[in-house]
Amino acid sequence: MNNAVAGFSKLTKEEKINWIANEYFASPTEAIATIKQYWNNDTKLQQLHDEFVENTISNFYLPMGIAPNFLINGKYYSVPMVIEESSVVAAAAKSAKFWSTRGGFKTTVLNTEKIGQVHFLFNGDSNKLQKFFNTIKEDLIASTESITANMQKRGGGITSLELRNKTTELENYFQLHVTFETKDSMGANFINSCLEQLAKTLKEAAQSHSDFNETEKNLTVVMSILSNYVPNCIVRAEVSCSVEELAEKKIENPQLFAEKLMQAVRIAEIEPFRAVTHNKGIMNGVDAVVLATGNDFRAVEAGVHAYASRNGRYTSLSHAKIENGIFTFWIEIPLALGTVGGLTSLHPLVKIALEILGKPSAHELMMIVAVTGLAQNFAALRSLTTTGIQEGHMKMHINNILNQFQTTSEERKVIKSYFEKNSISHSAVVSFIENLRK
Repeated sequence: MNNAVAGFSKLTKEEKINWIANEYFASPTEAIATIKQYWNNDTKLQQLHDEFVENTISNFYLPMGIAPNFLINGKYYSVPMVIEESSVVAAAAKSAKFWSTRGGFKTTVLNTEKIGQVHFLFNGDSNKLQKFFNTIKEDLIASTESITANMQKRGGGITSLELRNKTTELENYFQLHVTFETKDSMGANFINSCLEQLAKTLKEAAQSHSDFNETEKNLTVVMSILSNYVPNCIVRAEVSCSVEELAEKKIENPQLFAEKLMQAVRIAEIEPFRAVTHNKGIMNGVDAVVLATGNDFRAVEAGVHAYASRNGRYTSLSHAKIENGIFTFWIEIPLALGTVGGLTSLHPLVKIALEILGKPSAHELMMIVAVTGLAQNFAALRSLTTTGIQEGHMKMHINNILNQFQTTSEERKVIKSYFEKNSISHSAVVSFIENLRK
């Protein structure tokens, strides 16, 4: 492509596809056929998907799997997971089954506070600004009543509002720091609407404030936006049992296993290079459920990793201990989630996922998501400290390799039979396929 395209968004869907196919592919007909192959035959349903984002040309499928047997606070769940990575769903299910016979998962939502900020510049006396804020604080909150009325009926709304002086970090920079309760809604649009109204009211009040000089009256609102860092929207999930109860087929010495797993966690607590991969494994479970339930996994990821760095160093999200012969493994994680609004009321498979989970509240979904992350972490650490991570992963990954080489059903039987007793690696599978076909 040598030239920019003008008016791409104004083209029809067919015109967009034709332009892309002709511009980027040696065989435009094949490209168009592949793109359309992923359309839904139900025209109305396809239109729904088309309107989720801009310039839509097709659907991009990810597998939706189920991890059953999650016993959470005495109740069984089958957890929907949307992810493309081999072995994640299997690992979560294996952990769920393991802990279901050892008391299950215990969870607690510690708090549900969400945060938004109005960022503005004020060139003047900060004491005068603070006095001004104290005077108009109630008016600021009152100005949002038309936005917050319905949320207040459900027990939510603005829970606090404060002025923060950040001028030691950036010249003339101040914030309105606002906390919210959004109940079963993730609340992004609600929060941003409130913040924009607060900013408007603040600016108008400043312009008519008699104690401000002309420079002070013209404070500059830079932006009004929610924060995806929610350090006070925390859920705790944990499992525990006696060390002896950890014993199973591949854990012949439960004391040694518990100590080794605890050391693996400790390494992730002090070594950022390990912590990043350790937490990525947790997010394999977290993101898969967040995606399945129509929530924003990018926001969750950003908030979680900020939380992992809250003390000035990136560290593990999970922790383990042995006390008085009891092994305990737990996680505390920030999760701003919703079960109403957005995709939760639009995407048919999101509705299915929430139905499978028993139509959970946002609190309950926080618990389920945290548990899935903890289960995934336990599965990874169990593999790492016993057989190694590749054994189980490659058993699941072998299907991808077989699909890549378009193996026949007869070839698959021979290949899988061979690798039931032999070490699996990508090169070993490829070599076996090549020799089989000679």
